[in-house]
Amino acid sequence: MVAGPPGSGKTTVAELLAARLSPPGALLDKDTVYGGFVAATLEAAGRPPGEREGAWYDEHIKTHEYAGLSAAARQARASGCPVVVVAPYTDAIHDERLWADLVTDFGGEPVKLVWLNVDIATLQSRLIGRGSGRDTAKLAGFGVFADRMRPGEPPVVPHHAVDNRGSLDLLEEQVRTLLA
Repeated sequence: MVAGPPGSGKTTVAELLAARLSPPGALLDKDTVYGGFVAATLEAAGRPPGEREGAWYDEHIKTHEYAGLSAAARQARASGCPVVVVAPYTDAIHDERLWADLVTDFGGEPVKLVWLNVDIATLQSRLIGRGSGRDTAKLAGFGVFADRMRPGEPPVVPHHAVDNRGSLDLLEEQVRTLLA
């Protein structure tokens, strides 16, 4: 599992990891799997198109995204396929009980957590730089978003930290080290 705040580089790290697994891992990225569903749901509910955080989103969308990712990961793992799941999982990585529930939902151990460490300034710069409509609400209320995502606050559960404040070369080296 690759977790961290939106814009921290989870997809990049997950792609590097999945390609290096033997056999190569299936990549389940929350935004890829559910992006169209989320956009349609927000529109149908009359919500802003960039709303990807907050109480309404968590209750009506995120809970279903995460349940679907868990079910897909569990099914793929049951057939012997390695899986790399990409999503923030902010609550679960900062609460041992929620983490244990998530591991169970994924089909049980082994589940390895790779956490993206990124500082607030880098996170904001990346969100601005990627210019995605799904980031509009995050950037409009960046302070609240950053408090909620806890960038730089390590998980309370066992994890491998990847510092993603530098170059792609440094990132690739850290991923190679994870698999050594």
